[in-house]
Amino acid sequence: MEHTIDINKGATKGDIRQKVWNYIEAKDLANFPRPVHHRIPNFKTATQACNKLPILQEFQSSWVVKVNPDRPQEQARFNTLHAGKTLLVPTPRLRTGLFNKIVPPSNATREDLRVCSTSQGVKEFSIPVGLDAKVQVDLMVVGSVAVSEKGYRIGKGEGFADMEYAMMVSMGAVKDSTVVVTVVHDCQVVDVPESLTESHDLTVDYILTPTRIIKTDCKHPKPQGIIWSKLDAEMLEKIPILKKLRALEQKAGKDVRLKVSPSESENAKREPKPEAKPSSDSKHSLTHNPKRDPKLQLTGSMGDQCENPEGEFDHSQSAISTVYLGDIPAGLRVSELKGFLRERNSMPVKLTWQGAQHRAFLEYSDGQAADRALVSLQGLTINGHTLQAERAKSQKGGHRSSADKGQKRTKPQKT
Repeated sequence: MEHTIDINKGATKGDIRQKVWNYIEAKDLANFPRPVHHRIPNFKTATQACNKLPILQEFQSSWVVKVNPDRPQEQARFNTLHAGKTLLVPTPRLRTGLFNKIVPPSNATREDLRVCSTSQGVKEFSIPVGLDAKVQVDLMVVGSVAVSEKGYRIGKGEGFADMEYAMMVSMGAVKDSTVVVTVVHDCQVVDVPESLTESHDLTVDYILTPTRIIKTDCKHPKPQGIIWSKLDAEMLEKIPILKKLRALEQKAGKDVRLKVSPSESENAKREPKPEAKPSSDSKHSLTHNPKRDPKLQLTGSMGDQCENPEGEFDHSQSAISTVYLGDIPAGLRVSELKGFLRERNSMPVKLTWQGAQHRAFLEYSDGQAADRALVSLQGLTINGHTLQAERAKSQKGGHRSSADKGQKRTKPQKT
């Protein structure tokens, strides 16, 4: 093969993603948007790969086709419309629903169909499909960062393709006969260990590259529905349609209990017991109630832009369990950083994001949790930047970047 990427033994999903993204950038294999990191790569020969879709017998016999909205699958959307099939496209990040049906104008020309296939066309020529719609998807096209010839797929790390499929199972829109196809560059076909594929991960039946059609014969079962115990309340807030699906499944008698997030678990520990009475002469309560702490209300929960009014991080509550993360590359989003933390099992109870200063503070429930996170985060490289991970110091002598030197520093109080 002209393009091959060797995967080291014991590599994680994050390691494989990073290696593929780095290779595509180094070899200049992608079009806009660049860099390809944290994206489904828009590789330059995507049109050739997508043009293999009409060759598949399963595509020819399908009536309803769902294609993801990413740029490299634009030609797949065009081929679907040109073949006279019903095209469904997922709502970006599932913010307002599950998917939309593309409705071209009457007597649409080839050029009209091409416009309908673009991201702007998807917005202008689509109608939403409700949860109660009787839709049966025959074939779906998904993007990938990496995929193995055995059908094990790795996405960009946010889990939307897996979630889309699970949601379609819940609403009866897919079944075992639904064919899953991914379109990738040849270099993205790598050795993905089966051990990395979990019950919620979507596998693929066909891989289309610019040079090959690969039938995977994957035996790993596809997701059988939404695994609610893997989701937390934060995910339901991000994807409102999940709330509706959860209510429907709860009404049907299914177990829809959610995973307890680290912040919820920590808050439960901090809540004072009803029978406990604080000492009348106590100046500081040893038990921390976040509902009554104005600073905690200000900093918010995991993922918010957590700074106090002076822009300084408050270490007074959790100095022994706070990790400083520095040298964060410019342009990195907090959601992307959280994706890396999840992959390394290093999710904190609270994250203070100071992207302008290229740093973040990760608060863990105790010193042992912080130590485990430090070990996991050593050598973490994002977009070519190796991040600096170490225990956070107190404000006195704490971390300060060059951007902070001109700011007024809070004088530590004498004790």
